[in-house]
Amino acid sequence: MTFEWLSKPGSVAINSIEIDSRQVREGSLFIAVKGHRVDGHDFIDSAIKNGAAAILVETVPENLPKADVLIIRVENSRKITGAIAAAFYDHPSSRLTLIGVTGTNGKTSVATMLHQLLGLESHTAGLISTIENKIGDQVLPSSLTTPDPISLQRLLAEMVQNDCSSAVMEVSSHALDQHRTSGCDFKLAIFTNITHDHLDYHGTFDAYLGAKKSFFDGLGPESSALINLDDRNGKVLIQNTRATVHTYALKKPADFKARILDSSVSGLQLDLEGWEVHCRLIGRFNAYNLLAVYSAARLLGVDKTVALQHLSQVQAPRGRFQTIRGTGKEVTGVVDYAHTPDALKNVLQTLQQIKPKDSRIITLVGCGGDRDRRKRPKMAQIAEAYSDLVILTSDNPRSENPESILRDMLEGLDQQKRKKVISIADRREAMKTSYQLAHNKDVILVAGKGHEPYQEINGNRIPFDDAREIKQIMDET
Repeated sequence: MTFEWLSKPGSVAINSIEIDSRQVREGSLFIAVKGHRVDGHDFIDSAIKNGAAAILVETVPENLPKADVLIIRVENSRKITGAIAAAFYDHPSSRLTLIGVTGTNGKTSVATMLHQLLGLESHTAGLISTIENKIGDQVLPSSLTTPDPISLQRLLAEMVQNDCSSAVMEVSSHALDQHRTSGCDFKLAIFTNITHDHLDYHGTFDAYLGAKKSFFDGLGPESSALINLDDRNGKVLIQNTRATVHTYALKKPADFKARILDSSVSGLQLDLEGWEVHCRLIGRFNAYNLLAVYSAARLLGVDKTVALQHLSQVQAPRGRFQTIRGTGKEVTGVVDYAHTPDALKNVLQTLQQIKPKDSRIITLVGCGGDRDRRKRPKMAQIAEAYSDLVILTSDNPRSENPESILRDMLEGLDQQKRKKVISIADRREAMKTSYQLAHNKDVILVAGKGHEPYQEINGNRIPFDDAREIKQIMDET
């Protein structure tokens, strides 16, 4: 990356780095980044007025205000932001054992449970995830799966200051494409799986796969890569990696193997490398998540016996196959973040396997607005195929009309299959209806939003927590 110095006002002291001009103060370096919706170059005037000491740009705007400001031009400001932030915060990831988890499904579960396991091992560990960020047991708010590069380096530096020896973070395809993890030194990269998702952003599956692959391409020879060998794309991701590759699988021969001995509503009984362990989590997909956590712990130097003991104690994160029971009918509610066709299918197949005999599955599901429309009919098809009754409802409609989203979903079903499908746009009314229609021992799956405490409607985030809402309905109705 070539730096071109366009003005030289002498020695410049930088006391903060910002990509949001509103956060700029005296002595800040403002990095103008071209985003998908907003171009930071349009806010250079504002940054200078707020006291920026230096501006890093790709193009210099005409009529730049006259000010004693250092101007630096680079070819791609987005690519360089992470490296600059890492240097500013004294390269915090080099002072941590940084573990990244990527994949379509399972990122949050694997990252959260690995953080729990490391905590049980008496390590002070950090967590950066969709649900929450944590420094040890201290919970911090989380708004993105992977924070912007400056916030990320700041958070990692805070973890170092609080004596964290390791940190586990989710690494999304968006973050990789936008170079948010630039400047991070990953010691271990974990791949869970990859399925149809985020094509509204990436355009094609190959581009989505390529974003994931870039994570492993960027690993150094001192790093390790841990991949799910049962996913056929696992080998593609590591074709060009310099890292030492390790594998885990339930089906294929791998470095770390597990076998499901029993799966029920009380949890999973696994054979892990010849040892039996009972875990609280439910379903085959969680067997993969648990195996990934165990494999990572072993690669991080945790003793085998200790790792197995801790594995039996970890819990799923909030909104991931979270069971709810009320004081009314003998009905089980399950709240899950399943918002992709593959994730919804996995959850419903699991419920089919563990539900009480002669009980029914009632599925409440929607699709997000302003996102990949191609998966909407598929979501309806899967819900209909594995449920006894389906209620299509609003998820996060964002700027779209909820009724239009439901019509897109219904396009995946013929008239015969629509007979067991109801459309109710209001999410709480849909929950009420599902409970009113439920018989004793039935299971109600509330899918799509999981841990999210809001609904996003016309630019507003309205408080709405699936677990709290369905619990209240099950207690009061």
